[in-house]
Amino acid sequence: MSESLQVQLKKGVLEMCVLALLSGGDNYAYEIASRMAEAVGMGEGTVYPLMRRMQNEGLVTTYLVESPSGPPRKYYKLTKTGALALKSQIDDWKSFELSVRKILGEAA
Repeated sequence: MSESLQVQLKKGVLEMCVLALLSGGDNYAYEIASRMAEAVGMGEGTVYPLMRRMQNEGLVTTYLVESPSGPPRKYYKLTKTGALALKSQIDDWKSFELSVRKILGEAA
């Protein structure tokens, strides 16, 4: 797969993946970025701006938790709006994936 296609696919599902991670429980941005880097190769430079945008859109809220090894950590929590957005995005993804699979099956 070309690098350009990989980048575009990752950008298209980044928000959905982050929302899915948060649906499993609150977490801080560095941990989310690490999990995204491990799973799909997306780095901190992409995740942090996304977290700010999702907060501005009301998909997540934040709160601080004291850390024994440094400054307090900002944790992100999925809001009801974020949970609804995740469900909608998953439905859209499944529909899109099915359509692509159908086209690819016809091409084979």
